[in-house]
Amino acid sequence: MEEDQNLSRGLKNRHVQLLAIGGAIGTGLFLGSGRSIHLAGPSILLAYLITGVLCFFVMRALGEVLLSNLNYHSFVDFVYEYFGEKAAFITGWTYWFCWISLAMADLTAAGLYIQYWLPGIPQWVPSFIVLVVLLVMNLTAVKHFGEMEFWFALIKVIAILSLIGIGTLMIIQGFSTDINVSSFTNLWSHGGWFPNGITGFVLSFQMAVFAFTGIELVGLTAGETENPAHVIPQAINNIPIRVIIFYIGALGIIMSIYPWNAVSPDKSPFVQVFAAMGIAAAASIVNFVVLTAAASACNSGIFSTSRMVYSLAREGNAPASMKNLTASHVPSRATLFSAAVIFLSVILNYIMPESVFVLITSISTFCFIFIWAMMVLCHLKYRQTKPAEAAKNPFRMPLYPVINYIILAFFAFVLVVLALNAETRVALFVTPVWFILLAVLYKFCVVRHKERIAESTN
Repeated sequence: MEEDQNLSRGLKNRHVQLLAIGGAIGTGLFLGSGRSIHLAGPSILLAYLITGVLCFFVMRALGEVLLSNLNYHSFVDFVYEYFGEKAAFITGWTYWFCWISLAMADLTAAGLYIQYWLPGIPQWVPSFIVLVVLLVMNLTAVKHFGEMEFWFALIKVIAILSLIGIGTLMIIQGFSTDINVSSFTNLWSHGGWFPNGITGFVLSFQMAVFAFTGIELVGLTAGETENPAHVIPQAINNIPIRVIIFYIGALGIIMSIYPWNAVSPDKSPFVQVFAAMGIAAAASIVNFVVLTAAASACNSGIFSTSRMVYSLAREGNAPASMKNLTASHVPSRATLFSAAVIFLSVILNYIMPESVFVLITSISTFCFIFIWAMMVLCHLKYRQTKPAEAAKNPFRMPLYPVINYIILAFFAFVLVVLALNAETRVALFVTPVWFILLAVLYKFCVVRHKERIAESTN
């Protein structure tokens, strides 16, 4: 029997640590890095470093506000407190949309990856099977979601560490590839650090930001984490190490083995390097890794969207039935609702032209920037309105308030960069439609519903 109760704190320390890693490592690194390298050359390392550092400060802001009140279930709860019900409604449903579109993309990608081994199977079959398996795992207990995400993230970590370890040995030994000799000098001997000038470097921030979408997922686990006051700060503080190792380290090794101008923009650079290592099954190995990365992203999408709908329902901004929990403390109706929308998105992806699919994911990137900006603004509001409480917070964000304004300026810069790219420019004009739609829905659905309830009780 379902009843309105609290979420279970079933996520252990190792689950949250790997969740944080998994959120920072996605298909943007495994698949999108080839395009980034082609665009910016070795300067992509600087773009990832800058983006990663600023994302770390966003997470510090998120962590400080979350831990100021352990009754917060997600960041939407403090958006509600500091900016009101309408802002919480728009932020919550925008974040839901962000993950729905990402899950749509990755579920479709999972079907394509499985087709690599089984080319005769229709694409919708493996996509459907992956969705059903992930849905079942999310409906049982949060610890099962955490366990699955733990192993997904571990596979990605092992793949990257293997690349860095073996690649370093190849460079030290001067291993010869079909292009040239592996050497760290390849980083600057093919046109310098900025071979495509400042323009290529600036445009690369589009993919750099996209690669970090999902890093805030740890902020949704606060209500289901054992000892969040200890676990969440540890997960957030390790982000700089992960950025250096997994992004800077991996891409630095790749461009040392293969010069940046020899890396294909349309293929995963990981495939090229594993193949250069002489591993016969390189393509299958990397295909398996990117499959788990896609499944991991979809798994996170089901989790995050269901918890967001649950959080919205608790505040009256979603149907009340969405806050009902199972005996295992899982918001089953919210989970089923989100999974159904994700499945519908996959069907629509078969029907709609590819350009529409690209548009949806571009809008998602814009929306993620909005979500991160709201976190930073809430932190500013928290420090301004509760200075005494903030002074006692053991997990204070350093460099406040200067870093808050630097982050917001960086987000404005990224929006300009996205507007300069022909593929994503149209999303800049379409995204406001989403926010207008939410404002209308809030006015005519939520507000009027609450007015009717108030009238009936008088």
